Amino acid sequence: MSRPLSELHVAVLMGGLSSEREVSLTSGKGCADALEGQVARVSRVDAGRDLAQVLADLKPDVVFNALHGDWGEDGCVQGVLETLDIPYTHSGVLASALSMDKDKCKAVLSAAGVVVPGGGLFDRHEVARGHVIPPPYVIKPNAEGSSVGVYVVREGANGPVTEVGEDSWTYGDLVMVEPFIPGKELCVAVVGDTSGPRALTVTDITPTKGFYDYEAKYAPGGSVHVLPAVLPDHVFEAALRQAELAHTAMGCRGVSRSDFRYDDVKDELVFLEVNTQPGMTPTSLVPEQAAYVGMSYQDLVRWIVEDASCPR
Repeated sequence: MSRPLSELHVAVLMGGLSSEREVSLTSGKGCADALEGQVARVSRVDAGRDLAQVLADLKPDVVFNALHGDWGEDGCVQGVLETLDIPYTHSGVLASALSMDKDKCKAVLSAAGVVVPGGGLFDRHEVARGHVIPPPYVIKPNAEGSSVGVYVVREGANGPVTEVGEDSWTYGDLVMVEPFIPGKELCVAVVGDTSGPRALTVTDITPTKGFYDYEAKYAPGGSVHVLPAVLPDHVFEAALRQAELAHTAMGCRGVSRSDFRYDDVKDELVFLEVNTQPGMTPTSLVPEQAAYVGMSYQDLVRWIVEDASCPR
């Protein structure tokens, strides 16, 4: 932004329409609180389908996008902001849409040289009837975040996950099924644009029970974060470089977070997904990594606003 931060009116988008609404409200509150006193005015917007009219009435100088999940993270809201010609944070329309679609994201990153899991998209009813790949494997919605709707089918399981075939399933008719990769859950935050992304560090995540699902991510005490992760040097360095490569290949802007699994028996690092709207809650990984490299929560939020632009 060319104008001083202290002169800006910033609208913080939070809440939204997705299954990650509650997390977004927490992220948005944290970001809005951090901006109070740093900018001229902060407007807190619980984003609904009238968002275009709300923003047209507010006339903010910048939009801070703290939405998570579909509609707010998949290019839809980004398209609204491009139409309104309002500078906004995080990634643009194409990068957001590609990153949210796990199948397309894997195709782009595989072509760029990032190691991704096998498997693919299957009809959810077929997945509910029987094993479409040999266990152990993971079932996940193709376009959701925060591990919403994720199931792990263990080796030796007698049958499939029938829940994905029920009428209550709301995450689309195609689901991603991938081989389960044992070992460590790792993440890397990246800041910057495609010309100069910088990976911060690597975090090793251990859920206190089960796997790294929605509760483990956001409930206090749901997981233990070790940063920097204790890894062989070549694995640590590979995670940093692969996260930067993912950020660049997908066309991400601002902040992204790449998630990996590391099989320490096979010495194999495998990319899982890139998140273009990473959480900013008290238990979130990106603010934690930023603090590790000397960037406070307020500094991180300020930098994200200063990086805003339109088009993205």
